[in-house]
Amino acid sequence: MKGIVSVIVSGLLVGTMGAPAVAQTSAAARAAADQQRQSRYQISQMERMLEGAVEHGLTVVHEKLQAAMKAQTFIPENPENAHVRGFRLEGYGVFFDIEVPALQGSLIWSLKTLDQNDLGLASALNAIRQHVDSLKDPNLEQALKRIELQVSPATLASITSPPLLPAPTGARKATGAPATVGDKTEMVVIDPPDPILADPEEGYRSEVKNQIMDAMLDYPVPLGIRPDEWLAVAARRHDDRPLIAPADSDARTVVIRIQGGDLTAFRAGQLTKAEALKKMIVQMF
Repeated sequence: MKGIVSVIVSGLLVGTMGAPAVAQTSAAARAAADQQRQSRYQISQMERMLEGAVEHGLTVVHEKLQAAMKAQTFIPENPENAHVRGFRLEGYGVFFDIEVPALQGSLIWSLKTLDQNDLGLASALNAIRQHVDSLKDPNLEQALKRIELQVSPATLASITSPPLLPAPTGARKATGAPATVGDKTEMVVIDPPDPILADPEEGYRSEVKNQIMDAMLDYPVPLGIRPDEWLAVAARRHDDRPLIAPADSDARTVVIRIQGGDLTAFRAGQLTKAEALKKMIVQMF
């Protein structure tokens, strides 16, 4: 009988001692689950911020192209949005993969194809030039020169400062005030075309890269990145293209990284934004 009582008492003691351990394990499991949930939420917020940064860069480039080309119909709105996926990589930090919408890829490809087939702006202007030369009309020649300076990509390399061109009497300066030189002509300042026309794709790539770098620094919520870990973003234009278009050999991946210690120093005011941007590692593949 004593042996039975002893076994029962021992079992009760073991059960009583194990209860705190089970409770601690459950509490630790709940804390870990809450931490993972919070981490996923923070990453999803950063995904949205990066999407907005890329789409803002696209909007900025659209506005520049519209202003440079003087025609809104040339640059329709992009139907695609940026897509971002974030991951926590154990021992590395947090990594984001961005699919960047093409800069109206079919439009850019169409313009390049037209130029290759002698149907682009340069060829059209040459044809108009031949016709104007045959007419021997100084006013038409002057008008054509202005058009060439505004829209011809071939003139971009040769324009380094606003040129001075003779204009007919009665024309106005940029300020709107008439000014006459002699009896017939005046000098009018023509602004050179926006350099983005020389390479819209590179201008777009540069603008998106800058917007991503700003977003990486401006995101206010910490992602739990340790000082020796990294916040990294890889961005590449997606592969969608017109069925008849050639393979996109110009699509490159830009990878931007900053170490957790530098992020912490920036948010603590120990680094200026300019200094933090210099700490970033930017690579092209």
